[in-house]
Amino acid sequence: MSRFLRALAADRRGVTAMEYGLIAGVLAVGLVTAFTSLTGRLTNAFNALSF
Repeated sequence: MSRFLRALAADRRGVTAMEYGLIAGVLAVGLVTAFTSLTGRLTNAFNALSF
């Protein structure tokens, strides 16, 4: 059992996939935050441009 746990701790194959997942999650949160904060401003700008 201890050999299995040591091998599991030394295995780094899934770490890269986890890092990419974290990066994608952070980017998604950033984009949602940016779009949410800009929605009101963009609506006001387009309403000001329309006749």
